[in-house]
Amino acid sequence: MHVYVKKAVAGLAVVALTLLPAAPAFADGGRGQTATPIKHLVVIFQENVSFDHYFATYPNAQPNLDQSVFFSRAKSGTPTVNGLTGPLLTNNPNANNTGNGANAINPFRLDRSQASTCDQGHNYGPEQLAFDGGLMDLFPASTGAGEGPFCAAPFAYGKDKGLVMGYFDGNTVTAMWNYAQHFAMNDNSYGTNFGPSTPGVLNLVSGSTFPATPSAPHAKIVPNNAGPGTLVGDLDPTGDVCSAGTTVQLGGPNIGDLLTAAGVSWGSFMGGFDLTITNSNGTTGCKRSSPATPANGGPTADYIAHHSFFNYFASTSNSMHTRPASDSEIGNAGPANHQYDINDFYVVLKTGNLPAVSFLKAIAAQDGHAGYSDPLMEQAFLVNTINSVMKSRYWQDTAIVILYDDSDGWYDHQMSPIINPSAVNTGVVNDSDQLNGPGVCGHGTPLAGIEGRCGYGPRQPLLVISPFAKSNFVDHTLTDQSSIIRFVEDNWLKGERIGHGSFDVLANSITQMLDFSSARDGEGDGDGNQVLFLDPSSGKPINQNH
Repeated sequence: MHVYVKKAVAGLAVVALTLLPAAPAFADGGRGQTATPIKHLVVIFQENVSFDHYFATYPNAQPNLDQSVFFSRAKSGTPTVNGLTGPLLTNNPNANNTGNGANAINPFRLDRSQASTCDQGHNYGPEQLAFDGGLMDLFPASTGAGEGPFCAAPFAYGKDKGLVMGYFDGNTVTAMWNYAQHFAMNDNSYGTNFGPSTPGVLNLVSGSTFPATPSAPHAKIVPNNAGPGTLVGDLDPTGDVCSAGTTVQLGGPNIGDLLTAAGVSWGSFMGGFDLTITNSNGTTGCKRSSPATPANGGPTADYIAHHSFFNYFASTSNSMHTRPASDSEIGNAGPANHQYDINDFYVVLKTGNLPAVSFLKAIAAQDGHAGYSDPLMEQAFLVNTINSVMKSRYWQDTAIVILYDDSDGWYDHQMSPIINPSAVNTGVVNDSDQLNGPGVCGHGTPLAGIEGRCGYGPRQPLLVISPFAKSNFVDHTLTDQSSIIRFVEDNWLKGERIGHGSFDVLANSITQMLDFSSARDGEGDGDGNQVLFLDPSSGKPINQNH
C-alpha cells in the first residue's frame, strides 16, 4: 500500500512517502529472469511538454479552424483526466492575477495549423515562480517567452507572453490521444525536480543530479557544503566531443551501471549520435542537421549534447561517439559502451538483438521541443518508432513508455507535491529556489541532505503502450521520471536501488498501468491492448477495421 503524510506549509502540501510497495518476487529467485512478463522496455524520452499542454480537455476535442477532424470522438467509457474544465478555462487564476499585467489570459486552444510555436521559459527558479506558492497563477509573467526571434510563426494572435497558456487537443496531438484511448496514461506524473532538460535526463537514468563537478564555477551548479554540487540547469557533458562551454560530469552510479553489473543488456539510442553519417543537406559530425519548424526558421542540429543521457557519467560515457564494432555488440560491452545512434535501434529490431532496456531520444527536430520541433514532427517519430516495435518479434513481451524531460514552462494547473524541499539562493533567479519566496522551495530536510533539487516539478504526460497495458485506462498514481528506474530495478534487478540520494527510493513504479492477469496474443485490429498502427502524418489508426 501507499501511505502519504501531508502537512500544510505556507500554502503547500509537503508530501513524504513513508511506505512503498515491495518489489515483486522473482519466480526463480535469480536475476536472469524478470519479475513480470515484460522482457523488453523501450523508453521514449521526449522534450518539453506539460500535461495540460497536450491533454487539457481530454477526451474532448474541437474541430480545426479549417473544420478538419483527426480525432472525432472518444471510445465509450473513456475515463476523464485531471484537466481543464469550468472556471479553469473561463475564469483562470492566471487571467485574474494582475502580476501578469497585459499578458493575463485564460487558457486557449492552439489549432493544428498553429502547431509550430516558440520555446517558453523553463529554468529552475522561474518554474517555481510560476507556481506562486501553489496558486499556479503566474505563468505568463514567469515562464511566458513572448514573441521573440523564435516566435515568428503566424500563430501568435497577439498573445505575447500569454502564449504559455496555450494547449493542443486530439486534432493536433492525435497519435498521443489515440495511444491513450487504447493503452494506459497517467495524469499524476511529474518532473522529479523543477528545471530544464539536463536535470530531467539525469533523473530518468540516475534519479539524481548530484554530485556534479563543473569544468569551471557556474551558477547552474548549486554548492552542497564542500565538494561537488547539484545541477539545476542545462550544461553539456564533460568530454563529449560535441560539448561546448562550461561542462559537467556526474558522479555516482546510474541505472546502466546496475544493469551492466547484473548482466542485463541495455542501450542508449540518441538522435544524431553517429558522427560518421552525412545528411542529405551535406551536414555531418556534430553539425548534422535537419529541417526544423517555421518558428525556428532553419535547420537544427540533430544531436544536442545536454540531452545525452549516459555521457555525463565516466562509467557509461562514449565521449568520442565511437561506433559499435558490430550490430551484435549493441546492448552489450564493446567500444560504443552502450551508446548508439537512434538509427541503430531500428537495426536491432530487425536483426534480433534488441537490448532488454532501451532509452530513445529522437533527433532534435522530432523530439517535440517548441522552437525547433512541434507536435506534428514529434508525431512522425513516435508513430514510426512504435509501429516498428509493434511489427517486430518483440512486441508480445515489450512495454513502451513515453514521457518528457521537462514542461517547457507551459501552463499546467496542478500543483505538484513537494516531496523534497530545498533552500538555495545563488543570487541568480534562474538557478535559485523561489517557490515559497527567494531561496525557499518547501520546508524540511532534503533527501540525503542534498540541496538544489526541489521537487516534484511540473506535471507531464506519461503513457505506457504494451500488450499488457490496461486498455483506455487513466492512472492517478503519483509518479515521476525516476518511476521508470523503479520499474527497471524491480523487474530486472530484484529491487536493487541506486542509492546515493537517488529519488528511486521515493518513487512509485508504473506496474499499476499494466495487467498481467491474462495472456495476450499481441494480434488484432487495434482495440484494447492489441496492436494499434497509426499513420505518422495524421495520427489516425490505419488498422483494417478502423
